[in-house]
Amino acid sequence: MRSVPEEVVRLTEAVVAALDDKKAERVIVLDVWQRSDIADRFVIASGTSKRHLKALADAVEEVADRHGLRARIEGLEALEWVLVDLGDVVVHLFLPDVRELFQLERLWGAPGEA
Repeated sequence: MRSVPEEVVRLTEAVVAALDDKKAERVIVLDVWQRSDIADRFVIASGTSKRHLKALADAVEEVADRHGLRARIEGLEALEWVLVDLGDVVVHLFLPDVRELFQLERLWGAPGEA
């Protein structure tokens, strides 16, 4: 049975540390590799304002640079839901009300994980 590669684990840990450093709220990691072809892991976090979301996205982009990856970022125009695609790790950054609306934890999480 396949498991999450070690480099994905290290990248996820670096992303979570960067988000924690920038005071992201409700940071969670979902293993989606068994249910998705798009990524192995989703990292979901909330920011307190549009400015905070921008700072969180910038921090994730710096992690990508340090790991030799090119971050693809969507949503910077509206800054309510920012998606940072690092390939095997996809980071979803939300304002709290938008996170509640889309409920990715419930959609992608295991039973009882939301």
